[in-house]
Amino acid sequence: AANSCTVIAGENGSGKSVLMSIIAGLEKADSGEIKTDGRVGLVFQEAETQILGETPREDITFGPKNLGWKKDKIELAVKNALEQTGLTNKADFPARFLSGGEKRRLAVACMLAMDLPIIIFDEPYANLDYSGVKQVNELIRQLKKNGKTLIILTHEIEKCLALANKFVVLFRGEIKFDG
Repeated sequence: AANSCTVIAGENGSGKSVLMSIIAGLEKADSGEIKTDGRVGLVFQEAETQILGETPREDITFGPKNLGWKKDKIELAVKNALEQTGLTNKADFPARFLSGGEKRRLAVACMLAMDLPIIIFDEPYANLDYSGVKQVNELIRQLKKNGKTLIILTHEIEKCLALANKFVVLFRGEIKFDG
């Protein structure tokens, strides 16, 4: 649902990544059904693996350009995405020198520029210091306020449970708690 945040927890091997791949349409489910409009963004645990551009501006431009958008629409989408993620002052900075939290925000900016309604965060707190955790949580709060549907896959629930509308626990591919 829009304006919502679901936290999905479970130990390594519990099925979080498989579920993420199914929701995003990268894999097919063996049974059951997941309905989305196919417009799902993924923010991987290692955000730098999904950075394609030399600078944040170049990286954010990549998606809308591949969607065939006109130049003025792309420029506006990039400007808005940079503002929403607090990266305007780093727009032309070498992306490889961004901090871990900034790289995660850049990955989210790419999703925002393409106006994706659903964003899945895979272990968003991995390798982040306190400042990075605060940056990611503030971004999640803002995305939720702006009507996005957010799914956080994590085993570090203490860092994000306060943001959740729903909490799900997976164990060996099965839902053990849903509330």
